[in-house]
Amino acid sequence: MHALNKNRPLRRVMLASAATVSGIVMLLALKPHTSPTVVTGSVAQAPAPSSSSSSSSANPAPGATGSKSGGSKVTGTKTVTGDTVQTRWGPVQVRVTIKSGKITDVTAVQYPSDNPRDQQINSYALPQLRSEALAAQSAKIDTVSGATYTSGGYQQSLQSALDSAGL
Repeated sequence: MHALNKNRPLRRVMLASAATVSGIVMLLALKPHTSPTVVTGSVAQAPAPSSSSSSSSANPAPGATGSKSGGSKVTGTKTVTGDTVQTRWGPVQVRVTIKSGKITDVTAVQYPSDNPRDQQINSYALPQLRSEALAAQSAKIDTVSGATYTSGGYQQSLQSALDSAGL
């Protein structure tokens, strides 16, 4: 006899229900595959050129990392905020403090924190990203496992801040 026999209507109902639930679960599990985009011209970027104690030649001198002048480095402290990078889970933005041509501090200004899972992920990812950026003295840092989108946004925002600072 056939599995969906007319003599067993409950079996048909159960199989149809199971197929419907399985289909819904598979649809909900699909994730959109979009790459992070850089949001330019944001309001939060306006204070980016500010510096704590800047010298009169703040922009040309940070290029003293080897390309323009061999030995002279900026002695002042400069704080630059990078672009806001829109990731799948929310915006990421980084602020960098540079002293004498070296990165002395990196702070995440914006990062995904809308739900407890975002907070959990970023509570361990952001300190790792910060320490890697300070150690590397560049935006060429490793991605933190489990925080791929945040890591990508962090790297892009950090690079834009370093570009703005002339490093």
